[in-house]
Amino acid sequence: MTDRPEPRTDEDRPSSARRPWLLVGVAVLLVAGAAFAAGRFSAFGALSGGPNAADVGFARDMQLHHSQAVEMAMTEYRGTDDDELRTIAYDIATAQAGQSGEMYGWLVAWGVPQASDEPLMAWMTAGGHDHGGGGGEDATDAELRAAMGMASDEELARLREADGVERDCLFASLMIRHHGGAIEMIDAVRELGNDARVSQAADGMADSQQREIEALQSVQRRLGCSG
Repeated sequence: MTDRPEPRTDEDRPSSARRPWLLVGVAVLLVAGAAFAAGRFSAFGALSGGPNAADVGFARDMQLHHSQAVEMAMTEYRGTDDDELRTIAYDIATAQAGQSGEMYGWLVAWGVPQASDEPLMAWMTAGGHDHGGGGGEDATDAELRAAMGMASDEELARLREADGVERDCLFASLMIRHHGGAIEMIDAVRELGNDARVSQAADGMADSQQREIEALQSVQRRLGCSG
């Protein structure tokens, strides 16, 4: 009798073959993160007295912010020939997709809508505090997004159309600015928020995004990016 070969496991496959399947799993992370967070969030809320307007506003606005980061990271991941940038983009896309799912779950557990009629970052000026949110009473949605460090539609189009080092440098520049806007929001919720789980998650986001900023700045120097 001829021995049958053992079936190959994921560990046997090269990492380059496994990684695309992990990217497909981003959508799964969104759902799984929501369900898992909903189950454990109630305990944290009970310990800290429950979420306030800053916690809710942060969860809403940061989901929007993360969604654009995932879009830019996936554009770079698919197009770049730079191995370091491909790894950074992959890490951003998978981490922020998972965090978005968790924040979605928070809002479900709190019993509040995923969206609000309030302007972006309005929660950052609650109680007389001013963390740069709002951008003025007459600010447009596009101006508010820019104040959050987000890319414009024109910049996203340039990123999709650019190639080679030009695209790599543009991605690094846009993502550094994007992460900077996120860190401002994180600082605000750490001061204004009331829920222990939100504060813990915000600390993790701040650490990872600061490391990514430094990594992207190093890439800019290596590639000789201007501006």
